[in-house]
Amino acid sequence: HMTPFNRFKQLMTEGNLWIYLLSLGKDKEVIIDETQRLIFEKYGFLGGKLLISRVIFSLAKEGYIAKTKFQSQNAYKTTPKGLEELGKMARFFQEMASKI
Repeated sequence: HMTPFNRFKQLMTEGNLWIYLLSLGKDKEVIIDETQRLIFEKYGFLGGKLLISRVIFSLAKEGYIAKTKFQSQNAYKTTPKGLEELGKMARFFQEMASKI
């Protein structure tokens, strides 16, 4: 049985990987093989590698991130389109949090 808090926490972490991936790439290139570790270090949860790969693929396909190379490794950076979406998400989250 999952408590309301645990369900909320799961949905706000692994259930919404896209926001964390966009955030990681907003200021610099992110080496794809390091995303799992970076998410854990910065946000405190461990996303699955396969799920992270699928979300990166989807974000790139839709133009929210651009795949690139950094230090000879596959990497990505959040695009202006992705930054716009990240801003919308942050504003929405702040608005909803203020109502709780």
